[in-house]
Amino acid sequence: MKKEILFDFVVDKENKTIKVKRSFHATLPLVWQAWTTAEVLDQWWAPHPWKAETQRMDFREGGQWFYAMVSPDGNEKHWCLMNYKTIVPEKYFTSVDAFAKDQSGEINPDFPPNNWETRFSRDNDDTRVDITLSFEKVEHIEQMIQMGFKEGFTQGLDQLDTLLNQNKK
Repeated sequence: MKKEILFDFVVDKENKTIKVKRSFHATLPLVWQAWTTAEVLDQWWAPHPWKAETQRMDFREGGQWFYAMVSPDGNEKHWCLMNYKTIVPEKYFTSVDAFAKDQSGEINPDFPPNNWETRFSRDNDDTRVDITLSFEKVEHIEQMIQMGFKEGFTQGLDQLDTLLNQNKK
């Protein structure tokens, strides 16, 4: 009997957060690597049929992941930055995520940044990832939801699950 995968997506406007919980049938080191290695992130981060393309990644405290989400025809790119603040290997990392105007990396003020706390833990034979996104204003949460964050991020997490299961074979 296949074990149920945990998935929970909660928008908490009162506390200006989005909380996502997701389990994976994979080891903690493998899941950690999938979240912290550019070559692996590029395989699952963007919702299909879009692709993530890392321009540069320096996964360390004070480092940055600068990437583009690229349309299927390759003509449209949404540039993004993730600035890493705190990292405790295979436990958690905190970061600030923002859209950039273009390949210059300048933050786009039309899409305010948000804080991420991404925690990893063992859950019996699975690995659980707990993500909390914190926003300055409720309007910023509403903007993310209107942009399709729930659907896109859910699809990305499903792609990660497929990738992790392929790596077990």
